[in-house]
Amino acid sequence: MTSSEIESPRILRIIDASLNRVGEGLRLLEELARLLLDDAVLTQRLKAMRHELLTTNASFQQQLLRFRNARGDVGAELAVPGEEKERDLTAVLVANSRRVQESLRTLEELAKVSGKTPGLDSHRFQQARFELYTLEQELLSRLLRQDKRRKLSGLYAIIDMPSLGGHHYLEVAEQVIRGGAGVIQLRDKTLPKGELLSVADELRALCTESGVLFIVNDYLDVALAADADGLHLGQDDLPVTVARRLLPPGKLLGCSVTTAEEATRASSDGADYIAVGPVYPTPTKETGGAVGLGGLRQVRQAVTLPLVAIGGININNVAEVVTAGADAVAVIGALLAAGSPEQNAKEITAALEALK
Repeated sequence: MTSSEIESPRILRIIDASLNRVGEGLRLLEELARLLLDDAVLTQRLKAMRHELLTTNASFQQQLLRFRNARGDVGAELAVPGEEKERDLTAVLVANSRRVQESLRTLEELAKVSGKTPGLDSHRFQQARFELYTLEQELLSRLLRQDKRRKLSGLYAIIDMPSLGGHHYLEVAEQVIRGGAGVIQLRDKTLPKGELLSVADELRALCTESGVLFIVNDYLDVALAADADGLHLGQDDLPVTVARRLLPPGKLLGCSVTTAEEATRASSDGADYIAVGPVYPTPTKETGGAVGLGGLRQVRQAVTLPLVAIGGININNVAEVVTAGADAVAVIGALLAAGSPEQNAKEITAALEALK
């Protein structure tokens, strides 16, 4: 194909259509990043890419417009079976990313056979295509985590192995899920890793079947091996920045804090949610005093991430904890109090529902 052939009306129509698909697809991805994910960095990267790719020589742009023939496009009315079915946001994101990537490849190949056509830079299109592969992954991971973050409300049940007494961890988890828990966290600092992983595998299978989140406390390796929905860290554990880098993109990352400063740092380092506590004195915390409702309010004012209040929470104080800003309440001892874990969970869940 010669330089003159690349400027023929039919080839210009291919270039015009491809540039239009690039602009349309990038605009949708940009709006998802901006208005759905509230991610300023991803929004700016997508906006910059869109402007760079669509800025062409004025006379060349006039040529494209001159030969545009939307009415004569034989593919305008073509449809593929299943193309019109409803899609969730992740499918929309992937479809538009691929749409842009395919169009960029088309432009890249056409640019290779025309070294002098203004606006067609093969290297620029290639670089944008590879950059979009990474952007797609980041957008998808943020979208998947956002969906999980929506479940971080209500009853967040902690299976603290040393606190179970004569109860079996799987039986307690089954009961509290029936009682309304939306999250199960496994916490233990005494079991060998191999035994803890077996427990995690059983709990993860139960949570997956029940449609609730499963979080592993402290141990990144156990969380990864059990394919948990997320990992929860304390201030003395692996740094949030390191864990965020090592976790798969779609996994949640939580962090325990006692101050607004720690919460702000965890948020900027990549945490998806914050646990605040202990709100009240509790035997499961060996050191440090309670942060109180005042500390919880300060953290609420400092960050917009979901807040999980923890420490001494029971049916008698759950209302004031939520009023102070908690999105979810993490409960340990109150679930194992007099009565069954299921009944105790139902009572707390009912109190939380009433507050809505």
